[in-house]
Amino acid sequence: MRDQGRNIILTGFMATGKTAVGMRLAERLGYVFVDLDALIETEARMSIPQLVRERGETAFRELESQLVQRVAQQRRCVIATGGGTVAGPANLFVLKQSGVVVTLTADLETLLSRLGTGAALAMFDGEDLRARVGRLLAEQRDAYAQADVTVDTTVRTVDETVDCVLHAMKAGPFRAAKDVG
Repeated sequence: MRDQGRNIILTGFMATGKTAVGMRLAERLGYVFVDLDALIETEARMSIPQLVRERGETAFRELESQLVQRVAQQRRCVIATGGGTVAGPANLFVLKQSGVVVTLTADLETLLSRLGTGAALAMFDGEDLRARVGRLLAEQRDAYAQADVTVDTTVRTVDETVDCVLHAMKAGPFRAAKDVG
C-alpha cells in the first residue's frame, strides 16, 4: 500500500457500511479501528439522538469537530465517520491531511432497506424516510465527492468492498489537502 501509515477515513451516508467495512479493513491492515460516532457517544455519555435532542445540533457538531481533530492526529487508523462529518469543510480538510478519504455509497433503495431495520431511524423522528434520505444525500453530495476514492457498496459484500478499497490504496499515492484559505 503506497500510503502506508496514513489513516484511511471512511465517509458516506448512514447504512453504506462504514463501520462493518472499517472494522474488517483495520483487521486486514493491522490498523486501529476508530468509530467516530461511538467515540462521540462515549464522550457525551449519551446516544447521538439524545445529544442532539438535549444539547442541539450545534453542540453535537462542535463535539464531532473536536474529536475529528483528536483522531486525525493518530496514525495507522481506519476511521469511520458519521454521515455528516465531512459536510463541515474544516472536518474534511483535517481528515484529508490525516489520510486517504474513501466515500462509501449505495443506491437509494439499498439505503432505505438497510435503514428500515436500524436504530438510525430514530434520527428521522417520524419524517418520510424516502424524502429525508433523498434530501440529505443531495445536501451532502458535494462533500462526499471530494473523497480520494469512492466505492459503491450496493451489491458488494463487506469483503468485496474492503478489496476495492485496498486496490485503490495500492493505486495511490494520494495527496494531502492543501489549505486554500
